[in-house]
Order: sequence, then C-alpha cells, then structure tokens
Amino acid sequence: MARNVVNIEEVSKAFDIRPLLERVSLGVSEGDRIGIVGRNGAGKSTLMKIIAGVEEPDAGRVTKSNASKIGILSQIDSAAPHATVGDVVIANREKHEWASDPRIREIFTGLFGSFDDHIFDRTFASLSGGEKRRVGLAKLLIDDLDLILLDEPTNHLDVEGVAWLASHLKNRRDLAVLVVTHDRWFLDEVTERTWEVVLGKVEEYDGGYSAFVLAKAERARQSNAMDARRNNLIRKELAWLRRGAPARTTKPKFRVDAANELISAEPAPRDSTELLKFALNRLGNTVFELHHALIKAGDKELIDNLTWNIGPGDRIGIVGINGAGKTTLMRTLAGQLQPAAGKLVTGITVKIAFLTQHLDELDPTWRLLEAVENVATHVEIGKGKTLSASQLCERLGFDRDAQWTPVGDLSGGERRRLQLTRLLMDSPNVLLLDEPTNDFDIETLTELEDLLDSYGGTLIVISHDRYFLERVCDRFWGLLGDKHLRDLPRGVDQYLEQRVASIAPLASSGGKFSSTSSAAEQRQLKKDLTRVERQVAKGKERLAQLVEEQEAESFNPERLIEIAAEIEKVQSELHTREEEWLEITLALES
Repeated sequence: MARNVVNIEEVSKAFDIRPLLERVSLGVSEGDRIGIVGRNGAGKSTLMKIIAGVEEPDAGRVTKSNASKIGILSQIDSAAPHATVGDVVIANREKHEWASDPRIREIFTGLFGSFDDHIFDRTFASLSGGEKRRVGLAKLLIDDLDLILLDEPTNHLDVEGVAWLASHLKNRRDLAVLVVTHDRWFLDEVTERTWEVVLGKVEEYDGGYSAFVLAKAERARQSNAMDARRNNLIRKELAWLRRGAPARTTKPKFRVDAANELISAEPAPRDSTELLKFALNRLGNTVFELHHALIKAGDKELIDNLTWNIGPGDRIGIVGINGAGKTTLMRTLAGQLQPAAGKLVTGITVKIAFLTQHLDELDPTWRLLEAVENVATHVEIGKGKTLSASQLCERLGFDRDAQWTPVGDLSGGERRRLQLTRLLMDSPNVLLLDEPTNDFDIETLTELEDLLDSYGGTLIVISHDRYFLERVCDRFWGLLGDKHLRDLPRGVDQYLEQRVASIAPLASSGGKFSSTSSAAEQRQLKKDLTRVERQVAKGKERLAQLVEEQEAESFNPERLIEIAAEIEKVQSELHTREEEWLEITLALES
C-alpha cells in the first residue's frame, strides 16, 4: 500500500466574505498524479498553498508524515536580487558533485539544453519569464522530494519543453505530483486523478482530463444539474476527443461505449465547408502571399527564401523553438514589419486583428463593458448569429458583475482577456493569436474554442498549448531554427520528431572524447578519472588551509595579498580539474 504523504481534514478558507474552500477533506499518497481544475478564482492555487503549508487554513488541519518532503512551484518566480542561476538551483554544491548524477544532468539538458557554466553564472533577475520558470522547475526536480506541487508549470514553456516535462514526470513513478494548469494535453499525459474545485467543494474523478470530461458529462446527464449551455460544451469537447484528437487516439482513458452513447448525435465541432464559403465571401481568394521573403529581427536572419500562401478559411498552428521567428513572422503578416527581401502580398479585403503578448493601454476609468462597447455593441459569429458586447464578455469569463469593474482594477490576465474580447468584437476576417491561452482557465478556453469553431475567417495561432492548437487548427507549420518554415502534415508529433532528429547529430558529434572507445581507452579514462579526483581532493584541502591561514594573518597586509593570489590560483585550478572530471565521466558513460 502506498505511503501517505499529506492529508487535509475539514479545511475551510475564505477571502474577505467569499468562501473559497468549505470543509474540504483530501489526501495525497506516494506516487499520486493529480490534476486540479476549476475556474479562475475558484481556489485552486489556495488549495495547493494550504497543502504545501505556505498558507494556513481558517479551519481544519493539514497533516503530513514526519519523513515527507514537499516542494511547490509558484506562479510567481522570485529569488534574491543578485542570486545566480547556480545559486538558486544547485546552491553550494560543487560541480563535480552534482554533475556525477545522470538524473541531474538529464534535467539540466531537458530544461536548458546543456549544463554549461554560462547558464549558471547568469543572474536570476535578468532572466525572461520562461527562463525563470525553467530554473524553478529544475530546482524542484533536482531536490529530493516526495511531493511536488506545480502551479501553472507550462506557462512560458514552448511545446518541446512541455513535452519533455511530461515525459520526465511520467518516468518518476515514486514522486507524487499535484498540478494546477490550463494545459489539457499536459493533464492527460501526466495525471491519473482529477480534482475539480467548484463552489467551495472539491469533486474527485478518476483519470486524466479526457476521463474527467466524460465523467462530468455523465454526471450532468444523470443529475441535470448543469445549465444546457455548459452541458452542450462538454458534449462537444467529448465528441472531439473521441473522434480523433491527435494526441489521444492512441490511449483513450475513458469507457468507449459510454462516450459513444453520449456523443452519438453530436456533429463535428466545425462545418468546414460552410466556414470556407463564409470566408470566401468575406476575404476573396487572396489573404497572404509571401514570395522568396527574408524575415529578420534586427540584423539576425530568422527565415530565408520563404514562399508561403495562406488562403481564406485556413486554420494554421505555428510551432517552433524560442527565437526561431514565430512572433516576428506573425508581425510581418500583420504589416508591423516588412520583409528584408522578397515581398508580401496582402488581400485588399483583409481586416486583421492581432492578439500580441503585450497589453494595450486603455483608459483605466472605463468600465470593462464600456471598453468593449467602444469597439462595437454587437458582433456576428457565423450562421446568422450575433452576440451583444455583454454576451461576448460572459462567454470569455466576465460575468455581469465583473463587467462593471474599472479597467484600472483588472489583473494582467483579465486585461489580456479583455484585449481578446475587443479584438473579436471588431469582426476581423483574419485573426492572428500569439499565445492566446495564457491566463485563461479551462472553462473559458472551452468557450473560446467554441467561438472559434464558428469563426468564418483565416486563423493563425502561435501557442505552447498543444491541446488548444490541435482543437482549433487544421494545419501546422514548424520553425526549427534553421531558417526554414516546414509543413507538418502530422502536426505537433511530427515537429517533436524532427526536433529530436535535428538535435541528435549535434549531440553525437560534440565532445572532447569519442563515444566509441576501445577497452584500452576505457581503462585509460578510468585512470584519468582517479587521477583527477585525487587532484580535486588535494585542491580542496589546500584551499581550506589557505582560508584558515587567511584568518590567522588578518593583521598582516602583505601576507594577505599573497594568500589571496594563491587562493585565486587554487580555485582556478580546481575549476579546470572539475571540467576535466566532467568530460571524462561523460566519455565513460557514452
């Protein structure tokens, strides 16, 4: 029987007068894989912080076994102002100590691409959001923990980073994982149970996200507790999952007969023929044509000799490594940048809406609904249907009360949702979305997907959210960092395969030592390893002696200068020996 790690009993928590959790009792055991879902503000992060001991409950108690070690990845990544990456991740451990652990090297390589000194010497404060998230993840995964709590771990990770993290966690079967995320692909890959936080309670479900969707649909059918609209959205999503969602057809996690019964009368999410007719009427035959284009960011060439035709009604997902030019390409299509060579032809009827990762500046005194109605009061969403500004706000997670909130009081995530709402309200016929899923909860993402199902225009999406990409896009293109845009008929799976293939030759050709060593070479490497380890031990011993002598000679300036110079020399020699030790160890393992 699995060892219990932590329990919460009759836990309640409220903010102001609003209860988030009411008499909740739950437990986590060794090796559990649990996903936490629910609307923004439902209490998911609060529940996680209470389990981690970061926040105290108003009532009830949290108990953990004496030997249990728990770590939490917060949505806010912070460290001391002058701390380096090395300080945060490996603290005071010497390089030859941690680098001998294959698991640690695998974590560094998976999250940072390598474990070179230049990575660890960078100050934490200078890192981007994605880099800080990787540092936080590396620290959690390296530490010897029984339970890790991950609050939006995939934020700022690219598709490749998300896939690596999922694979790594699946291989760590002894580690219990509790995760809050809007990334439904990640939930399906990693989790085996689901907790839904709703109205102060926590509903438990077996299985990952797909199983949760089925179980929720079954419960709704039996109890009629949900309103018709939410029930229809769940059935629609279930229909998509069962009819060939690319990442799930190989391993369905729910009962096929029950699923088929629920969706037997459910049509496909999109009527592609009808949408194409609508798009042709709004756009004509030409949307974007790139001819032998060179795309640059400053002096750096990102994509060369690009010939690409984007037609009416195309629904395109773009994936690629960070820095390969995804956003720059989208800005070029939007007309914000010009190709450095070649040409871009844009259709004369094209009306673009571009959701960037930067927030628009709006009058902070406007009410939220006012900010939307200043664009338009109604919008057509296809098939003759229209929505008022207030109805569209509700679809994207702003209830009637929230619509009267001043813009200046909105959080960053709410301002981003408002930005998307204003863009959709303007009735564009070309929609460019750069990371649209950040700060959205799963229910709001489902609503957005439903809106985009009826969108009769051209859609181009950049996102690390694989589930969202596969749900709303029909074609995929990839940037692997070699200045070429590739068609990916098999979608994200094909992109990841090509990334592995492109990295493998570099890994096999690099290094000071050959990967194919004879028995004699192996013996020599082992001798060298023993020699270097002795040199490292002697160096450390000499360094300790010098430090002691430095303290004893504190009133002898001339001798202090000599000791400081010798300490610097010994430290430099130690660094060289540790680098040599690492290379020998890698050669022996290969």
